Amino acid sequence: MTATPSVTAPRAAAQQQIAAVRVPAQSLRGELRAIKIVWQREMIRFTKDRLRIVTSLVQPFLFLFVLGTGLSRLASAGTHGVNLRTFVYPGVLCMAVMFIAVFSAASIVWDREFGFLREMMVAPVRRSSLVLGKCFGGATVAAFEGLILIALAGLVGVPYAPVLLLEMFGLELLLAFSITAFGVMAAARVRQMQSFMALTQMIIMPMFFVSGAMFPVSGLPTWLAILNRIDPLTYAVDPMRRAVFAHLHISNLARHVLDPGVTWFGWHVPGLLEAGMVAILGLVMLAIAIWQFARVE
Repeated sequence: MTATPSVTAPRAAAQQQIAAVRVPAQSLRGELRAIKIVWQREMIRFTKDRLRIVTSLVQPFLFLFVLGTGLSRLASAGTHGVNLRTFVYPGVLCMAVMFIAVFSAASIVWDREFGFLREMMVAPVRRSSLVLGKCFGGATVAAFEGLILIALAGLVGVPYAPVLLLEMFGLELLLAFSITAFGVMAAARVRQMQSFMALTQMIIMPMFFVSGAMFPVSGLPTWLAILNRIDPLTYAVDPMRRAVFAHLHISNLARHVLDPGVTWFGWHVPGLLEAGMVAILGLVMLAIAIWQFARVE
């Protein structure tokens, strides 16, 4: 017994409708749109979480206004008349950007645990576009938080010179991108949030304390000087401090003691070279993160 034409016709039409589903081909426009969407997702997540904006500023405020004020009288003899809060301000600014950037990358671990990362991975775009969008989003969030600290520069004796503000913003944006790339690289293989937080704390905190954010980099013991020179964060803190001290009216002795600059075997490393090293390191970590995501199933 055969089916009548009136029954088979609707079935054939339904099969044709299902077969009409089409996956768009990869294109530059599609990749840019994917980067934009991932970036927008980071912005939406950040603006919706107002508590995160406030809590991320607590630690920098403690270092600047509590620790800096409390130790200012004790350290007054060694700062040669320069406010201790002014001296530690560049390092605290770098610290704030660094912590916010690396924690922005932590959302990758959450996305993996809740299954959203897998949905992103099966999208018809290159995984490098997803990584770029994530890095741009994390860098934007960290740079915005850094702008809040830049707006408070006058409270710690740092002048609001337009050139200085642009230099600080450019350096913090560069640092934010590099640290976000590091966080994405680390999150590409970590499966649990607890492991990610422990790993980043084990790396980030020593980087901050060894970088010279809280002390001058000259006259250090040999072992500490070696650690300081191989610490990547050193080459973000030093040009930031150079930019700030270039706009301060202080004695030559205070400038020599507090802002000696990083040296390699007696050679003073230029600030542009230091910034270039941070940029190159960020690009290297970005490439590693892209390679790791390409291998993730």
